[in-house]
Amino acid sequence: MMTTLTTARDAQLDVVTLGEAMAMFVAAQTGDLAAVESFTKRIAGAELNVAIGLARLGLNVGWVSRVGNDSFGRFTLQQLKKEGINYQQVTVDGHYPTGFQVKSKNIDGTDPNVEYFRKGSAASHLSTADFNRDYFGSARHLHLSGVAAALSGQSLELCNHAAREMRAMGKTISFDPNLRPVLWSSQQVMIEQLNKLAFAADWVLPGLKEGQILTGQSTPEGIADFYLERGVQAVIIKTGPDGAWFKTAGGDSAAVAAIKVSNVVDTVGAGDGFAVGTLSALLEGKTLKQAVQRGNKIGSLAIQAIGDSEGLPTRAALAE
Repeated sequence: MMTTLTTARDAQLDVVTLGEAMAMFVAAQTGDLAAVESFTKRIAGAELNVAIGLARLGLNVGWVSRVGNDSFGRFTLQQLKKEGINYQQVTVDGHYPTGFQVKSKNIDGTDPNVEYFRKGSAASHLSTADFNRDYFGSARHLHLSGVAAALSGQSLELCNHAAREMRAMGKTISFDPNLRPVLWSSQQVMIEQLNKLAFAADWVLPGLKEGQILTGQSTPEGIADFYLERGVQAVIIKTGPDGAWFKTAGGDSAAVAAIKVSNVVDTVGAGDGFAVGTLSALLEGKTLKQAVQRGNKIGSLAIQAIGDSEGLPTRAALAE
């Protein structure tokens, strides 16, 4: 049994994205996950984090996926409703489950240990059958990530199909590589497929190490030129503690300093927060430098809260 849901917010969308949501269990104590007895349930998923962040800033966001007909699936739908995200094209799949993950608690600012239980999930069965042209076409922007592309061959096909169709409709496209090497059959396949998606985008947002892997270039400028020469309009590179660096097709480039954070609580979600800030500002017509400054700001807020999306601000909180 499969059910496609409808929601009240079926109006024109600002952004549409697609991917997998997972229930996430965050350890309440530090140490080996095997010894932890208490966890807090939250929601996770790279593309969903971006959708949540954009919705909190007041954008009308649509999220396309599949969830299982189970408690984790119901939890996902509850969170989508709570965040005001349009889930008209989310399918409740009666054959496959909603994935989940378990995350350690670290207090020293290092990356937490995350264990995934997503193989064969409902979202991994996303395909071109989940592409509703009218729904996607109601949005002015498509955001894609390398996580959705890595879920399965048919999910990758959906990402490519969505990019082609949205490009044909004159929409803008952003792409965050979000490398997940363990989900690919080989690094070479990962590089080829993710670069194909990147070449279809207007704005590409890799981390420095991701860009080095995908392009074979060692410097931010080399990485940017690799994509700009293939039709991308702007490349925005996350350079970690230094902040970010960008270059446009017109040749403009600049480094944008990071916002220093003294108390790093959870590093997961920093890149998604950066995407939220950058994309929201670009869609509002801000300059690229202003957009990257907002990206750095929201990225810095994301790492000061436990959970992947808990630190993403509302419009009012961002103004503060």
